[in-house]
Amino acid sequence: MQLPPFRLERFFARHEFTAPHLLCCSDGESLSVGELLDLVPGAADGLSRVHLGYTESKGAPALRQAVADLYESTQPDDVLVHVGAEEAIFTFMAATLTPGDTVVVVDPRYQSLSDVAQSLGARVLPWRLDPARGFAPDLGELQALLAEPTVKALVVNFPHNPTGYMPAPEDFAAILAAAAARGVRVFSDEVYRCSEAEGVAPLPAACDLDPRAVSLGVLSKSYGLAGLRVGWAACRDRELLARMASVKDYLSICGSAPSEYLATCALAAGGKLLARMAGILEPNRRALTEFFTSRADLFDFTPPRGGLTAFPALRQGSTDAFCQALLEATGVLLLPGSLYGDAWAKHFRIGFGRVDFRQNCERLAGFCQNWNPAQGS
Repeated sequence: MQLPPFRLERFFARHEFTAPHLLCCSDGESLSVGELLDLVPGAADGLSRVHLGYTESKGAPALRQAVADLYESTQPDDVLVHVGAEEAIFTFMAATLTPGDTVVVVDPRYQSLSDVAQSLGARVLPWRLDPARGFAPDLGELQALLAEPTVKALVVNFPHNPTGYMPAPEDFAAILAAAAARGVRVFSDEVYRCSEAEGVAPLPAACDLDPRAVSLGVLSKSYGLAGLRVGWAACRDRELLARMASVKDYLSICGSAPSEYLATCALAAGGKLLARMAGILEPNRRALTEFFTSRADLFDFTPPRGGLTAFPALRQGSTDAFCQALLEATGVLLLPGSLYGDAWAKHFRIGFGRVDFRQNCERLAGFCQNWNPAQGS
């Protein structure tokens, strides 16, 4: 297989550790190992006793139990731990697809959700989120896409990165039911679960609604623990998980013992970590909405219903030029929407999961006062 360059990740490779002010990150504010260990009695002593040998390929039993407890219908054997979410995306695609299959994917999307499938010889049909409808997709269009006879999988991502869109729970259930009626397996990227805005109903996990559906989770986003590199796939179809495990044998084989121990601690303190993140997100979400609604002459903006990112659009001029000029003038990094494809070139991703969000918004505000759209036209 020939994988194309990962545009977003190459962008971050160039800028993430050199730009002074990050305003586009999709993960949440993190914490130190010591701060995490302080949340769980006895955890520091337990970490000192972690054996630095190979771990179980499926993931540590205590970790799989902790993950299974996040869902209503899963057991530890319904969980396959991965090194981050990216590995789980790859193992699912490789275990599910063959050349000539078709995959329906929500668009815009994280690149690997479509390009791994294409590199395996599958055709990708985008199911587009509509900015004119608050990024809500057309459920009628989905029915037409699923009617394609070669469709093998439907890939969804809610809360959505980068738009922050979330369907109502009854619409999400209808999406899964439409796929099940066609015998199409759902891969549900749920890495932003538990980051819903105040008053927004959380979605049930896909793996709880459909025994064939796969729910993707990770500790990087709502828990703020990207450095642990721990993700998972939860699915009650154990034969599929076994095929995914066979693919994983060619990748990481198994996870890091300290990371899996710390991940188990994180889920034991999950309520505290999620409350901490909510305390960061809610004021930032309010500041985000106030910033863009007060500048409606410059931007189109839909408030995110969940997640840690939003996807405004520049009304005039080139968004690529806007983002580049902002970086050069202020050191503030935004993510140009062109990295998601030409159809999204007017948009940019802004992240609000960090504690310095409001200071960086002030830098963006100062830049906007002097921005001339003709510079980037």
